[in-house]
Amino acid sequence: MEIRKFELPQNEMPGSWYNVAADLPAPMQPSLHPGTHQPLGPEDLAPIFPMELIEQEVSTERWIDIPGAVMDAYSLWRPTPLFRAINLEKRLKTPAKIFFKYEGTSPAGSHKPNTAVAQAYYNKKAGVKRITTETGAGQWGCALSFACNTFGLDCKVFMVKVSYNQKPYRKFMMQLWGSEVIPSPSNMTESGRRILDKDPMSNGSLGVAISEAVEEAVKDKHTKYALGSVLNHVLLHQTIIGLEAKKQMEMAGAYPDILIGCAGGGSNFGGLVFPFVPDKMAGKDIRIVAVEPAACPTLTRGFYRYDFGDVASLTPLMKMYTLGHSFMPPGIHAGGLRYHGMSPLVSLLYEHKVMEAISYPQLPVFEAAILFANEEGIVPAPESSHAIKAAIDEAVACRESGQGKNILFNLSGNGQLDLASYDAYLSGKLEDYEYPQEAIDAAMCEVPVI
Repeated sequence: MEIRKFELPQNEMPGSWYNVAADLPAPMQPSLHPGTHQPLGPEDLAPIFPMELIEQEVSTERWIDIPGAVMDAYSLWRPTPLFRAINLEKRLKTPAKIFFKYEGTSPAGSHKPNTAVAQAYYNKKAGVKRITTETGAGQWGCALSFACNTFGLDCKVFMVKVSYNQKPYRKFMMQLWGSEVIPSPSNMTESGRRILDKDPMSNGSLGVAISEAVEEAVKDKHTKYALGSVLNHVLLHQTIIGLEAKKQMEMAGAYPDILIGCAGGGSNFGGLVFPFVPDKMAGKDIRIVAVEPAACPTLTRGFYRYDFGDVASLTPLMKMYTLGHSFMPPGIHAGGLRYHGMSPLVSLLYEHKVMEAISYPQLPVFEAAILFANEEGIVPAPESSHAIKAAIDEAVACRESGQGKNILFNLSGNGQLDLASYDAYLSGKLEDYEYPQEAIDAAMCEVPVI
């Protein structure tokens, strides 16, 4: 019998996060103040983040110790398993070996608690009473709700309205853990009211929800803001995924030739691939592939520019691939991938060709997800299914070329609360959507020239 599952003992869970900022091919450009456009100092970020997270955001130290209280919380579900998709390999008749790191075993069903727990811990340590945030598909909102409940913090979540309506069970999960959940755009903030004045039927976007959450946080000295992707400290916390995966691939006697992750803001993607970047920089022959929806093609059709992280221009300006902060995505079912910008760390690696990116429309992604569910027994989140589609395509290419490569992708979450999306697909109600170039051009016209 071939081994399908590779599990680390709990006492071998990594004790430090890996900071890819120590090993970049070029220095990162600093984030800029939204008003002055001058480089940010720690005092500029203090109204929204606790100081220890600010220090991690700007750190170039290669290793940052994971606090004991965070390790204790992680131990509820970590280390997560690594699987070899033997049934899928046989179905595809490929000589490739397909491995996946499965993050859907966490309490919230995705990779998001890896950073939510850490952020809640540092906020609690700093004396914060409440955290505000945004969420797209709801995975991040659920994760932060779980983490705030763990550390005794209040939590307020602005959920993108299209997902609030599409995914009610994620809203219920957040409320179960004690969070207040608001559909965004809302009438509770100036940012929300401005959007509703322009379009009372707006489905919202992550950029809008971020504006609302940041605005709410800065009004109260006992409240801070938490972000589920994009920022350096968020991707830092996620590297526990790749650090575990490296050990588990050693257990499997295989090193990945191709690394794949879906990419919205970059957190699960960076979490898997960053620990492998030093090997790539040292000359190891690895392909690193980010997969995004054709409806929100940040890397494949975006521009490497300074831009705001939100619609209302409240956040710092970051050098990143962007579709423009006023970008309004369509209501595709991969709600966690509907962000206009990409992590500055991921963007820099892409700009320097350390990695590559591809995009898919949603129909072939759901087709791949159903094939995977039938062969491997796990219903994947629509976001994660983009990585599955790419892994299948790479495995088919191996079949056609006769090359037996090792493929590793991150299955960043399960789809047990996304069954309405699958119903829509199976009922023929989903359509492919490619974002029109004129809409991207219009949004980019609002990006400041720096």
